[in-house]
Amino acid sequence: MGHTLTSAIFVILGLWHLYWAAGGKLAHGAAIPTRQDGSPLFRPSAAGTAAVGTALLACAALVAFNAGLLPAIGAARWTRWAGAALALGLLVRAIGDFGYVGFFKRKGGNPFARLDTRVYSPLCLLLAAGTLAASWPLA
Repeated sequence: MGHTLTSAIFVILGLWHLYWAAGGKLAHGAAIPTRQDGSPLFRPSAAGTAAVGTALLACAALVAFNAGLLPAIGAARWTRWAGAALALGLLVRAIGDFGYVGFFKRKGGNPFARLDTRVYSPLCLLLAAGTLAASWPLA
């Protein structure tokens, strides 16, 4: 996956979360894991959702810095390690909690679980690979 695409996906995800934080509802129903009775596993606050959106935009910047798409600010050594940590976090997210999220979830049968298996977890794997490739290029 190209570094520009990896960074762009993080930007899109960040802006989507900021949209939700501002009250947007599009695709909101499939964004939160639900229990077997249909109740949401948690109810994110607007501030929490905005924090996630901001963090995703920071991830986009980190990938762009490490890939040379944006000029580095200060010493760039820490950004490579931050990129590796981000890639590890995305890999862990893809594997999941063995309950409600990830490839090894045990509870499913709802819109979130279906999208998590088909879209969210594979996307986490691709973003992990793209982030790691931007942070630690082989060539």
